[in-house]
Parts: sequence; structure tokens; C-alpha cells
Amino acid sequence: MKIMKFGGTSVGKPERMFQVADLITRDQEPKIVVLSALSGTTNALVAIGDAMSGGDKQKASELIESLHAHYKTFIEGLLKTEVLQKKANTIINEHFDFLRIILKISFNDALNKDILAQGELMSTKLFCCYLEEKGLDHHLLPALDFMSIDANDEPQVPSIKSKITNALEQHPAKKLYITQGYICRNAKGEVDNLKRGGSDYSASLIAAAVNASVCEIWTDIDGMHNNDPRIVHSTRPVEHLSFDEAAELAYFGAKILHPASIWPAQHYNIPVKLLNTMEPEAKGTIILKDAERDGVKAVAAKDGIVMLKIKSSRMLLAYGFLRKIFEVFEKYRTSIDMITTSEVAVSVTIDNTTYLDQIAKELQPLGELEIINQQTIVSVVGNKLTQNSNLMMRLFDALNNIPVNMVSYGGSLHNVSILVPTTLKNDTLKALNKGLFGLD
Repeated sequence: MKIMKFGGTSVGKPERMFQVADLITRDQEPKIVVLSALSGTTNALVAIGDAMSGGDKQKASELIESLHAHYKTFIEGLLKTEVLQKKANTIINEHFDFLRIILKISFNDALNKDILAQGELMSTKLFCCYLEEKGLDHHLLPALDFMSIDANDEPQVPSIKSKITNALEQHPAKKLYITQGYICRNAKGEVDNLKRGGSDYSASLIAAAVNASVCEIWTDIDGMHNNDPRIVHSTRPVEHLSFDEAAELAYFGAKILHPASIWPAQHYNIPVKLLNTMEPEAKGTIILKDAERDGVKAVAAKDGIVMLKIKSSRMLLAYGFLRKIFEVFEKYRTSIDMITTSEVAVSVTIDNTTYLDQIAKELQPLGELEIINQQTIVSVVGNKLTQNSNLMMRLFDALNNIPVNMVSYGGSLHNVSILVPTTLKNDTLKALNKGLFGLD
């Protein structure tokens, strides 16, 4: 059995859904198809929730009606028969009736998660209507029946495996299953989600649960590129990555893949393919256990970084000083991306500033604290980079005219990261593209 996940742009227009239907019927292998919400829907649902949270019910109502009108038009383009159009509109009306009901009740976080779930629920049901019209045998597998997270927002893999196995066994003759990405139930049994980009996570978790032959992630780009194609024009797809390399790239900014989506497939050794819905014949990128070759594969950039420098000649060499620093970040559940030390200072970076004020207050007694905002981590990713004797020379030759605030080297065989001002991110990516790959 294979898993095929299609993102919002892959189902965002009726003709895209037509194409998805063609792609999932190209072979006879049993498959589970994981769909995101139609492109733009999640943003619209977030805006509805924000309006409700702010007490602006009039704005929320206008957004709901605008989104409903979009879905009515979508159905007209998707379905040809009057019977299926009527069925699809009945389905969609039920979801928008729910959204209208929320205008009359007290808003809270649990309700907001119910709102966000509507996109995936509608996209999968509409797609099933189209499959029905095409006469393609299928079964809708509700993600809320098997996808779950615990009190720490971690997926409950054994439970997912057990529940989805039971669901599949109830329909042994079926070869095609449709399910939702992103949405799940939490430890309280409430509707919840796997956060933004979570459809990739859903697909990988499902692939692990059913021991899939492959997990295909279909987007609007032909695989993982060696640099950011939105900034650097001369990029190229990377045909082969190891799980470790792909995980580093996803974590440090490669937008095509959700960072969390690697580990379930990696843990159960399920190959992952990144493919292009618009160019299905393109090779894309395959992610496997082992690297195809050593050396640099790609560059990624992660924005929204804050650098904190704690300087204390009195305490740095004292026993327990680093522990005290890390305990502050642990207390506020804030992950550290990079760290460097000298005889008199420790510098760290974070990408979550939710508790920055509290963290700063608790770090100040430990030494002189400097906070530098608007930074970007640029990561060079490949295999056995620390064993490449001339890599650092090539890297810093390329960055000769760019000020570098931090360097992380040696902590991983697969990653060398530098910290630069965000204003210089584009220049940095272009310089590395030329210096490391010989591409302008």
C-alpha cells in the first residue's frame, strides 16, 4: 500500500482535483490519499477565528459568506451532474451552517480548532463526490477516527496503528481510501490539529502505521531544490537525500516539507518521494535511509531568529553555569537552534519568542544580556560535511563580504549553519549558490 498526500495547491481548483484523480489511478496498488484543505481555505478559517476572538462577529460573518460563495463556485466547476452537485452543496451547507452557529456561542480555543478542521473535512468530501461521479470505487476514512495526539501534543503511534488497521480491515475489498491531513483528536477527545504543514505529518504517520511501500508528498514544485527558488533563480532539484539530510533541510527552512514529517517515515524506514502535481513526470526527490554521496546537497534559510548573548567573565567557567542557562529555556519550553561559547560569553538562537521577555528577565542575573532580533539561520546541508576539508574555506570565501554573527560546525555530520542579519539573507543564499554549486 502506498500513501499519496496532496497539498492545498494540488486540490485548490477543480482542474487540480481532476489531475489528482488521474494520478491516484495510474497504478493498481492499494493506496490511502491524504488531502489538505483547498488553497486559501485555512487562511480564511484562521481569519474567521481571529475575528471571533476579537469580538468582531460582523467581520466573521462576512468572511464566512465569502468563503461559502467560493465553495459554491468550486462545486459548479468540479461536478457535472445535477445529482452530485446537489449532494456536494448539501455537504458544504452543513459545514457552513456550523460556522454560522459559532457566531452565536462563546468563542474559545477548542472551538477555534473545530473551525480550522472544516477545510480538510470539506476538501475530502468534495473529492469523494468527484470520484463518485467518475465511477471510481473508494472509501472515505475519517482522520478523526484514528489520528490522535497525547497531552504533550505528540502523536500516539501505537493507537493510530491499531485504529487505522481496524478501519482498513472493515473494508478489505477497497483499494482506494481518502482521508484528511492535519486534523486529529487530542488527549481530551476534542478536535485538534498537527499544526501548520501537518498534512505532511499525517501522511508520514499513516505510512508508518500501515508499513507503506512509499509515502508520496505531491506539491507544486518538482522536489527539494538545492536552494530557495523564490530567491535564487538558478536552482535545481536534488534527486536523492538521506533522511538525516532531509530532516536538517526541513527544520532549517525548506518549505516543501514539514519538519516533523520525516521522523515517522525514518523510524519505520518508509521511502518518501517529493513530487510535482503539475509536472508528474519530473523525477522529484526521493528520501531514503542512506545518502547517495558525500558532500553538499542544498542550502536552506530559516527566518524569525533571535540571538541572545550572555556575557559573564565571573560565572562562565563556574560549574553549572551552562546548566542554569539551559534550565531557563527548558522552563519556558523554548528550543535552542544554535549555540556557541567562548571564555566569557554564550550565544544562543531561538525562533519562538512567545516567552522572550520572561526568558530575558531570568537570564539577566547570570550576566550581561544582549538580544539581537531579525536574524536568519542559513544552513548548508549534505553528508559527512565535517570530513570535507575544504568546505569551510569555500563557504567563507563565498561569504567574504557578508558579516556572520554565529557559526555552528561539528554538531552534526550533515549541517553547517551560520547566522546572518535577515536583511542579508538573499545575498547570502545567492553567494552560497555560486560558491558551493557554481550557479549564478
